[in-house]
Amino acid sequence: MATKRNPVGNDLEWRISDEPVAYPDALDFMERRVAEIAEGAAPECVWLLEHPPLYTAGTSARREDLLSPDRFPVYETGRGGQFTYHGPGQRVAYAMIDLKRRGPDIRCYVHDLEEWVIRSLQLFNIKGERREGRVGIWVDRSDPGGAFREDKVAAIGVRVRKWVAFHGIAINVEPNLSHFDGIVPCGIGEEGLGVTSLVDLGLPASMTDLDIALQTAFGEVFR
Repeated sequence: MATKRNPVGNDLEWRISDEPVAYPDALDFMERRVAEIAEGAAPECVWLLEHPPLYTAGTSARREDLLSPDRFPVYETGRGGQFTYHGPGQRVAYAMIDLKRRGPDIRCYVHDLEEWVIRSLQLFNIKGERREGRVGIWVDRSDPGGAFREDKVAAIGVRVRKWVAFHGIAINVEPNLSHFDGIVPCGIGEEGLGVTSLVDLGLPASMTDLDIALQTAFGEVFR
């Protein structure tokens, strides 16, 4: 696995993996780094990566929402939320952030994660929006004639231990959207709601393009 490290002073490390990272390996790294951050032994870290195809179950996941249990590996995880798909073509950003230093307010932190995604998408002229009662970031694709449709372009899931946050966000760049059919994704269970990606929205963006946007927007939101 090729991983690029881009330390930012002593306060934050950016890691970018070129090859898909197995979910257990990513979880092991986050667990270790969170403990080190809590002890003051390591800087905060944002890790940009892709996973091979898999489903993760958050703390609110319902078994009946796993529609195809044998399709891909399924991992239980301590983050909030329900079922989520990860796979090639989706940029996952695992943010290991010290909330003691930045402010011990989990609600505010989740709001900042949402803002991070929204500002990143703005750099591609995509209007991502929050929706009350629905997790993630959404794009309004309603028909001008009145047919309602909103698609989820990014997922958000957080876990906090000793006031260090981890897990993070996942933005769909060009994943196989049919892979979402094996679950009822977080926040999607109503008519007119679906899943989209940058490419599906007509934007042929690359992972590198998105990585640059994420790093730029992060500096605006997390000062």
